[in-house]
Amino acid sequence: MFSEPRSGRVAAWGNALLAGLVPPDDAVVAIVGEDAVHRVAGLPGESGPVGLTLALGRLRALGVSGLRVALPVPGHPLGLSGPPEFNARALEAEEAVVCHGAAFGLVPEVREAGPAGDVHVEVVWHCLPVREAPPADVPSLGEAERELAEALREATEVLTRLDVAGSGPVAEAAVDAYRARAERGREVLAPGYPPRAVRVLELAQRVGALISLALDQGRGHGGAVSASEMAARGEALRPVERTARRAQVAAYNSVVEERERGAR
Repeated sequence: MFSEPRSGRVAAWGNALLAGLVPPDDAVVAIVGEDAVHRVAGLPGESGPVGLTLALGRLRALGVSGLRVALPVPGHPLGLSGPPEFNARALEAEEAVVCHGAAFGLVPEVREAGPAGDVHVEVVWHCLPVREAPPADVPSLGEAERELAEALREATEVLTRLDVAGSGPVAEAAVDAYRARAERGREVLAPGYPPRAVRVLELAQRVGALISLALDQGRGHGGAVSASEMAARGEALRPVERTARRAQVAAYNSVVEERERGAR
């Protein structure tokens, strides 16, 4: 449930590149990760998709000075500011990158190709106009950290009440997966991000791991439950999941937010 969003990699390493903290090749390698290739379509002045290096350079030339993340879901347009066409595309993808300094946004289209066992992933980022307005429902880092501490307590209480947080191979595997994600989290945020942002992102991933544990066990892996019990479990955890997503966005967006505060 809480794998690293591609929009997070684009924003984190794109911000480092725009600030002159990493060279273009390093930023592109970090953004692409395990995918085969990323391209950007719809850039002003380009007739077709272009590579990330050219795209990031073109965005800088167009006035982009920072990149924010949006992680919307139905009923919660987290990080979006419009217009409706962009919001709809971002909602379908459940993520987007919103540019700061120029009214553009990027929405990923993920394509898989190749035979079973040798599938490679290609990503096309569609560049679309956005409305220049404050992003929806994004907390500050301090607010996100405080909310996460409470959400972690709530998640633990819910898991205990639903008899999910017991021992066994599924729980052990979930903990191992969280530890691996936490270690990777130290590398997700590129140079230029404050330590507090890394801490908030790691805590958001921990809360997400607990939510995943509850839902995975509810589907029958270590504790089959009825459909009504699964619905109740999802309802109980929804506010916690919302808090964790808001914290993720706050962490990725913190560099741009701090720059804005310093300019006032």
